[in-house]
Amino acid sequence: MTMSASNETLYADRIVAGQSLVTLLLHYAHQPSVVVLALPRGGVPVAYEVATALNVRLDVMLVRKLGVPSHEEYAMGAIASGGVKILNEGALHAYEVGASQLQEVLDREAGELQRREQVYRVGRAPLQLKDQTVILIDDGMATGATMMAAVHAVRTYSPARIVVAVPVAALEPLEVLRGEVNEVICPMVPQWLISVGYWYQNFPQVSDQDVIALLKRAWMREAQATL
Repeated sequence: MTMSASNETLYADRIVAGQSLVTLLLHYAHQPSVVVLALPRGGVPVAYEVATALNVRLDVMLVRKLGVPSHEEYAMGAIASGGVKILNEGALHAYEVGASQLQEVLDREAGELQRREQVYRVGRAPLQLKDQTVILIDDGMATGATMMAAVHAVRTYSPARIVVAVPVAALEPLEVLRGEVNEVICPMVPQWLISVGYWYQNFPQVSDQDVIALLKRAWMREAQATL
């Protein structure tokens, strides 16, 4: 696992954060068997920088956090494409989330997952991941529930290798993921995460339009490279 202690230097934005990952992932550059998968929406600008610099393919892994009712920022689990569901039993118990409340959140997030699948892909089929090296990227990681769901979803496609790369993360989920994937990359591991956004000077919401524009740009680059 590649990571360093935080010197509490903030990332200017997601573009700079993505560039910070590139030097740690250079051994994957120009390899046709490498796929970068971004976790929308915030992970897409980060992943775009990585995929462009490494000259590898870019796609999205659709994942939705299951936020605790009345505490939406705290994850009680996550779902991902392919019917993957990860639940945090500790959070469910601590916040006394009932079965009906959980189902309501599951239904809502499953609907949003399906909507994003249609909007982002615009008819384009997902990349084949079998026997590929898959690099999963987000803009940061607090609980790790969302990334863990993405890892479980990717694993169902039998990739050759799974790598998780994030610009900033809490130590605990990094340690958990180290036992689940082949490689974990994180250049900033603060003693107290506080929140992912805290470590960025500029951390605006990423819109659907932003995601679509970056994906189209990446896909156009890939198409031109094959001509």
